[in-house]
Parts: sequence; C-alpha cells; structure tokens
Amino acid sequence: MTTKPTARKFRIKRTSPGLSAKDANPADRPLSPETAAEEQEAKAQSQKTAASADTNTENVALELDAIRREGLTGRQLRMARRVAHKNGLAPTSDFDAVRLLRARGIDPFQRSNMLELVVPKNPNDPAQETGTEGKQNDENKKSGRIQLPQTMPVDRETLPSTEHLSPAEMRDRQISEIQQDITRRRRRKMGMLLARLAFFVMLPTVIAGWYFYAVATPMYSTKSEFLILQADSAGGSAIGGLLSGTQFATSQDSIAVQSYLQSKDAMLRLDSDVGFKSHFSAADIDPVQRLAENPSNEQAYKTYKKNVKVGYDPTEGVLRMEVIAADPNVSANMSQALIDYAEDRVNNLSQKKRGDQMAEAQTSFENAETERREAQEALVTLQLQGDTLDPQAVIAGLRGQINQVELQLLEKELQLAALLDNARPNQSRVDGARGDVRRLNEQLDELNARMTDASQGENSLAQLNVRIQMAQADLATRDMLLQSALQQMEQTRMEANRQVRYLTVSVKPLASEEPSYPRKFENTLVAFLIFAGVYLMVSLTASILREQVTS
Repeated sequence: MTTKPTARKFRIKRTSPGLSAKDANPADRPLSPETAAEEQEAKAQSQKTAASADTNTENVALELDAIRREGLTGRQLRMARRVAHKNGLAPTSDFDAVRLLRARGIDPFQRSNMLELVVPKNPNDPAQETGTEGKQNDENKKSGRIQLPQTMPVDRETLPSTEHLSPAEMRDRQISEIQQDITRRRRRKMGMLLARLAFFVMLPTVIAGWYFYAVATPMYSTKSEFLILQADSAGGSAIGGLLSGTQFATSQDSIAVQSYLQSKDAMLRLDSDVGFKSHFSAADIDPVQRLAENPSNEQAYKTYKKNVKVGYDPTEGVLRMEVIAADPNVSANMSQALIDYAEDRVNNLSQKKRGDQMAEAQTSFENAETERREAQEALVTLQLQGDTLDPQAVIAGLRGQINQVELQLLEKELQLAALLDNARPNQSRVDGARGDVRRLNEQLDELNARMTDASQGENSLAQLNVRIQMAQADLATRDMLLQSALQQMEQTRMEANRQVRYLTVSVKPLASEEPSYPRKFENTLVAFLIFAGVYLMVSLTASILREQVTS
C-alpha cells in the first residue's frame, strides 16, 4: 500500500537546451523564494514516500514470514498459485500468491466444488445487514466464501478482545475446529453407510434367514450310486481288450443314461409311476418350493431339475444321483424308480445294433447253406445222368485195361516172332501164338472203341467227367463259403455279447431319517455374501459415475 503525495503540482522548471552547463546546474543557479519552498516541499514528500515504501516492504516480509509459519502443504500452495493466475495476479512465489489473494479478500483454499458443505449462517447473531452490502454479505456467507472488505454492523461490538491470543494458540484452535468438523463429517458418513448397509444388506439377509429357519419346508435327500459295466469277453481286438476293463469303454453309455435321467421324458415317466407333480403340489410345502395346482410340464420340469441331480465321474465311471423330496419314503421310491428307468435304458442302448448284426450274419449263413445244397444236388444229378457215379474212374479203368492188353499183345508178338525165327518151327505153337495175337488185337480194338465212345460226343464220359469236376469245384466253394458264414455268425454272436451293458448298483437308495435341506446357516451366509456383493458393485459403480460427472 502506497501513500499518495500531498502536493497537487510540482512546478519544476526544465533546463532549456540552449543554456550552458553553468546555467543548467540548479545548485549554481540562484533560486527564487517560491522555487526554494517548492523544492523543499518536494524533498520532504519524496522522503515520506520512501519511508512508506520501506514500511510496506517490511509489512510484506512479515506477512510472508507469517504465511510460511502456517505450515501450508505443497498442494495448498499450488492451488493458491492457480487461483492467483485465474484472478489476473502476478505473484512472485506461492506464498506471495496467498498474500495477494488474501489482500483481495479471496480465500486461496476455497473449493469450487458444489459438493462442499455450505457454511451456515449463525442464527444467534443479532447483527443484521441491510442494503446492498448486506445482501452481498449474505450471498457470500451462503456460498461459503469470505469477501473482503465487508461492512460492519453499527450495533456490533468491534472493540478488540480483552483475551489476547497468540498466533500459535489461534492456529491450534483453528486446527481443533477443523478436526472436530472432520470428525462430525466422518460420523455422519459412517452413520449413512451403516444405514444403507442395514437396509440393503442386513434386512434382506434377516428376511432370508427367517425364511430358511422358520418357513422353509425340510427336504429329505436320497443318494445312490451305480455303474454301467460291459460284458467280459476273451476275444476281440487289442484296443477293445485294453479298454474293455476300464471306464472309457462305457463312458458314452454313462453320459447317455445321465442325459436321460435329467430329461423331461424321465420326469413324465416318474410322474405317471410315482406322482411327481402331486407330491410337490401338496399344501404342506412352503410357497417358494411348492408347485402350482395343475402345473404345466415346463414348470414341473424346472422343479424336477432342482430336486433330481445326476452327476457322472469320468475318472471312476460312477454315476451319482441325489433325489430330494418332502417325504423320505417318497424320495427313496423316486430314486429306485429312476434306477429302474436307467437299467431299462442301458438294456435298450445296444439292442438294435446287436439285432441288426445278428440278422445280417444269420441271413448270410442261410444263403451260403442254400447255395451249398444246390451245388450238391447239381453234382448228384450229373452223376445220375451218366448211369455212373464216377466217370473218371471208368475212364481210368479202360485205360488200365488197354495198357494191360497192349502188354500182353507185345508179349505174344515177341513169342510169335521167336517161334518164326526157328528153321523148323512147331506149327501148332505158331498157330496158337498167332491166335493169341489176333484175339489180343480184337480185345484192344474193342477197348479203344469203348474209350473212343467215352471221350467223344456230348454224352461221353469225358464231357460228363468235366461237368462233374466243375460241380465238385462249385460244391467245394460253397462248402468254404458256408464255413466262413458260420464262423462270421459265431463272431457276430460273440461281439453282440460283448456289447451287452449291465447296470450295477453300488450304493442302494435308502430313506433318510433327518432332513438334508435347507442348510440354514450356509444358505443365510450365502445370501449375506450375495447381498453384500451386489451392494458393493452398485456402490462402486455409483462412485465412479459421480466422480466422472463432477470432474
């Protein structure tokens, strides 16, 4: 703050450029009384101004020193510098920015966020502002900002307090007030948080716990376990032999049975046999678990999936089933009925395949047997057509006879030649030898004729022999086909036996003596965790949205 000079005019004559250096020097130049008085007054005024500037500089230094002793944080100083730049000030430092803002009546730490608490007006204050300045002060108080200077009411006590407080004590009292305000805010926020938790988390949890402990109908659970086994077989392929004793051989069948037991078909069959809908529509079941009167199949199926649970363990190949009902005997009966349904399904899984395989093998065997019989009948017919059973043997016999006659003829011819070589042969012996040769030739001609008749012509023995040989070859082929069909039928029968599945019950369903559901404590705890998780998600989402909106 500077003091304006008291002199209205300074009549200082300028030195003209045409004067000499001697004339330009005011010390050497003679002064008039008026000019001397004005110079003395100007010197006094300049001395006052310099003294006032020195005083202001000292005050600024003291104010900056006091601001440094306040212990302001770096964030507050940066905020003060930003506010100073926004208001068109040019501070030399962060502390100078605080000083300049306070000099203008602007709080450098006043937030512009609308969520900040508004400083309320003290209703006990008797002072009432009037006029334009009073309205401006009211608006400043409502907005929480302190604008200086302010008009002071006439009837307000403005005398200094008799109690002298040091700056340290004042700072401690302000810190205490801030701490109390923070404590009140925290208590209020904590109270609101507890109220929201009580309404959105604890109240629904209490309602859920009351339902589980007081309203829910106790349900009885019947557990059973069963396996699907494959028939033992000594033969088969190497891979089939390796997998036949493991659970992988029947995994598809087990999955198929599991799907069937959880299907609507099984539910309808169970309803027709045991009365599933009527049991869960009884009046003694609580409204949450009870089916409506005359429920549809879809509604009943939803309840069926909740109360009939079937699981398959692929590592052990075991099917585990749990049936839940309001009565333990009904639960055991339903479980046994479902096991019977599973056994029927297992028996029917490979029946069609086995039937088709056996039918094809039986048809092939019957065809082979029929063709073999026809081939045998054709052979017998050919044998009967030539009045001989074995034409080949007849031809072989003729050939043997011809060979024998030829040998005898050769001997007789040699004997006749030996007799004729004598000078005086015995005529009777010669005639006898010639007669034997003639008879053997006739016999040989007759045998050759018979042989010719047997090997030539359509009805010759040779042609008949060829037909018989072809019939015999056909018969041998049909015998082989019949034997192969018989072997294939036996293998098919063995394969069909290997495809047979058996259902073995390892844990029989027994009626429970104590209810298994609802699990009161566990269900209440799960309800609490669910409500708490939903509340946490909604709170985080709302906080993120609020932060995005206000930023």
